[in-house]
Amino acid sequence: MSNRDHVFVTETIQIPEWELSERFIRASGPGGQNVNKVSTAVQLRWNVVASSIPAAVKARFRRRYGARLTQEGELILEAKDHRSQGLNREAARKRLADMVRTVAEAPRKRIRTKPTRASVRRRLESKKQRGAVKSLRGKVSKDE
Repeated sequence: MSNRDHVFVTETIQIPEWELSERFIRASGPGGQNVNKVSTAVQLRWNVVASSIPAAVKARFRRRYGARLTQEGELILEAKDHRSQGLNREAARKRLADMVRTVAEAPRKRIRTKPTRASVRRRLESKKQRGAVKSLRGKVSKDE
C-alpha cells in the first residue's frame, strides 16, 4: 500500500509522505503488561484541505467523510489492532488509501428515462382503485 515516499491510492493519486503525521500512542483494552508499557497504536493525521489530491476528489472526500474531519479539515485515523507499530502503521495507511479510493472515481450521471406507456397505465389504474376504496370509507348516512 505504501512506498517510502508516498501512500499509493490509484495510478494517478498518491499521497506524499510529508502530508501525513503519525503519533504512536498506547492502545487501550486487554493485552497484559505489554499494553501498559509499549506505544504500539498509531494515530495518523492527514489534512484533507491542504492535501495535493485533485480538487474533485477532495470535494467528494469532504462530502462523504466530512463528519470525521476536524474543524481544520484534518482526518484522524487510529489503528490499534496489531501488537506491533509497523503493522498498525500499515493498517492505518491502508485504511486511508481505501477511503480515498472510494471517492476517487466520479459517480456516473443518472440518465432520466421516460416511463413506459404500460407502467403509466398500471400506475393510474392502481390510483383509481385506491381512490374507489377510500371513497367507500366515508360516513354512512341514515337513509342508507
